[in-house]
Amino acid sequence: MLTLLPVVCIQAQPDSGFVFVPKGSYLVGKKGHLLNPLRQVSINDFYIAKTETTNRQFEAFIRSTGYTTDAERMHNAMVFQPGLKEFEWIEDSTAYWRYPNGIHRGGIDNKMDHPVTCISYSDILAYCKWAGVRLPSLEEWEIACRAGSNADHFFGNDKSKIKEYANIWHGKNHLTADSSDGYMYTAPVASFKPNPRGLYDMYGNVFEFCTGKLKENEKNSIAHARGGSWWCSKNACSFFNSVDIGRVNIHASFSNQGFRVVKL
Repeated sequence: MLTLLPVVCIQAQPDSGFVFVPKGSYLVGKKGHLLNPLRQVSINDFYIAKTETTNRQFEAFIRSTGYTTDAERMHNAMVFQPGLKEFEWIEDSTAYWRYPNGIHRGGIDNKMDHPVTCISYSDILAYCKWAGVRLPSLEEWEIACRAGSNADHFFGNDKSKIKEYANIWHGKNHLTADSSDGYMYTAPVASFKPNPRGLYDMYGNVFEFCTGKLKENEKNSIAHARGGSWWCSKNACSFFNSVDIGRVNIHASFSNQGFRVVKL
């Protein structure tokens, strides 16, 4: 029977916020999972960011390049407000990364250490090219997230521990606001406990885009993201785990999707 390799000692770059993940063979997926079946994969060494990319980091990219995001061009960003039915979002033509919940809900002036949101997969690829980084693959993300665990969560099977590690939605539904963990929308990166590798917000806060396809013939217009978000609850989109994989159009912009990077 295949077993997960133990976590090798955490090695972080001394001058940066990256964690080293060693090359080797690892188990990913889950037995019986339709999109992410249990399998063994081999990877090379990589360094993955300790935190999700922040508004401050994304602003540096915009100032340097003058890049215009998909949400700014297409005016089709999707945002959330309490009172909506499950999985219901609002298209807000004023929303983009500076105003991720729409202009009338306020901007990011006091949220520069929050993860950048309301950006598309295409926007993220442009950022990565400018910054000299890349997105993790679906498998790399999972290996870094699991940190040696073979359970659905890196902290084991006690699902109640999620509140220690993730900014998620704790309410029964989304009809009323939930700030019981201190945040209704995003939280500043590293506000919760890290996983055993020293990575923060692998669950919750924002969905994190990855490269890779679930099927060989999958459309190029589809991108995948992992880890769940601040919107996810145990009753709706409970993707704050090491197994599930979300999908969205590469030009879609939501106020609960972001990314973390890997060094080239």
